Amino acid sequence: MIHKPFTLTKLLAAALLTALCLPAFAQTKYVDDELLIMLRSGEGNQFRILDSLKSGTRLEVLQEGENSGYTKVRTQDGQEGWVLSRYLSNQPIARDRLAATQKKLEQTESALKEARDQLQSLRQQRDELASSEQSLQSRAGKLSSELDRIKEVSSNALTLDRRNRELQESNQQLKKEVEVLTAENERLEAKKESDFMLLGAGLVGLGVLIAIVLPWLKPTRKTDNWA
Repeated sequence: MIHKPFTLTKLLAAALLTALCLPAFAQTKYVDDELLIMLRSGEGNQFRILDSLKSGTRLEVLQEGENSGYTKVRTQDGQEGWVLSRYLSNQPIARDRLAATQKKLEQTESALKEARDQLQSLRQQRDELASSEQSLQSRAGKLSSELDRIKEVSSNALTLDRRNRELQESNQQLKKEVEVLTAENERLEAKKESDFMLLGAGLVGLGVLIAIVLPWLKPTRKTDNWA
């Protein structure tokens, strides 16, 4: 009964030590410059081959073997096994490093080209702004002259306003006279039509009268025989 707490403490300490040691193995290594290495199910050539890994393959280290020369790893597709430690490198192989360097160089050249294009665009915008500034200055001079002319015209605003009122009054007076003349013209036109109708009626009456009287004035044949 006395040794149980001590045993439990040892177990807890061992578990804690294991938990602390596990992250230390969570590192990345690469298959070194060899054509192929074997991924085995255990620490030794006697264990079954699970897969063959080509140089440059990225592996996650899970556990270092104890004096076996093997390391337990996990591939990117999740397969776990053991490989010879001497074929592992802490950095990608020269071929992959060269490819990565070339890619970075291409990216740098692309960024440089983009920066040059932006510089050219900024220079063009600067020239356009300079031209626009000159145009604005010329426009400002014209507007200043126009403003002076408007001020000169505005100095006679009271005279123009008085003249405008006089013209409006004259216009109203002319409108009234036109209305009077129009009414008088309509009255004369109506009187003219009335007189014309009366004249026509008089002529008609005169014609009727002549038609009635004329037979009485004409001598008959009997009177002529007596003569």
